[in-house]
Amino acid sequence: MRVEYAEALARVRANVDAAAADSAHARTIIGIAGAPGAGKTTLAQRLVADLVEADILAVHVPMDGYHLANATLDRLGLHDRKGAVDTFDGWSYVALMRRIANDRDDPIYAPDFDRTVDEPVAGSILVAPETQVVVSEGNYLLLDEAPWGRLAEIFTMTWFCEIPEVVREERLVRRHMTFGRDERAAREWVRQVDGANARLVQTRRRPADLALFTA
Repeated sequence: MRVEYAEALARVRANVDAAAADSAHARTIIGIAGAPGAGKTTLAQRLVADLVEADILAVHVPMDGYHLANATLDRLGLHDRKGAVDTFDGWSYVALMRRIANDRDDPIYAPDFDRTVDEPVAGSILVAPETQVVVSEGNYLLLDEAPWGRLAEIFTMTWFCEIPEVVREERLVRRHMTFGRDERAAREWVRQVDGANARLVQTRRRPADLALFTA
């Protein structure tokens, strides 16, 4: 179902209220999926900011913290495909999200991803016991294969980012150029690597609860 952001936000807030009424230990977990460059991170950050403004304790935990390290990618011969589904530690990501869903007694530390060094950074994000909402985003959160399919039983709600291809691709070109590629190399990466990943996301995804236009 395609909705506007205001309606999606209202649904999250309603879910938080219902969870609080049902159990003091309930936690809402939102999974935001989409192709590379679809605006997932921007949407997740906006959602967290709006929830915090409404006095709801929320935190952003990106899937990108589970990128394999560059040294590991080099050893496996996968560095020229970084961002593909097999360049992530998907099983550890699923384990983290399951713990986030079930453990509200202990602090949980999650990894982040630093684009300036192009590496994951362990223990960067605190999910405190009192956290009410965790917003996670990544390309493969709706993928219909193991281990990603196991997220269906963990997420409270899933969103999918929809965006025109030309907008998405130009956004990616600018991003790659910002982090050091020249325009020719950026466009080649977008066509070959990001393009293959986008096709996988589009053709092998489970239905989301909500779709949002993010152009």
